[in-house]
Amino acid sequence: MLSLVEIFSQNLKTVRKNAGISQEELASICGLHRTYIGAVERGERNISIKNIEKISAALNVKASFLLEEQK
Repeated sequence: MLSLVEIFSQNLKTVRKNAGISQEELASICGLHRTYIGAVERGERNISIKNIEKISAALNVKASFLLEEQK
């Protein structure tokens, strides 16, 4: 069973790539640093709810979607 950090990081990377957005572009839209986005995608950061909200809004997906294990 995956942890929420792992689920979030996998979903974030998948959604971002499917949207054709680079880590740098996403970071700019969210007002976050590119290295932070990279660390979140690698599961190295314990992301805050505020940043989940920023990222989900930038990707136009529900925050809950990024936290759900995809089948």
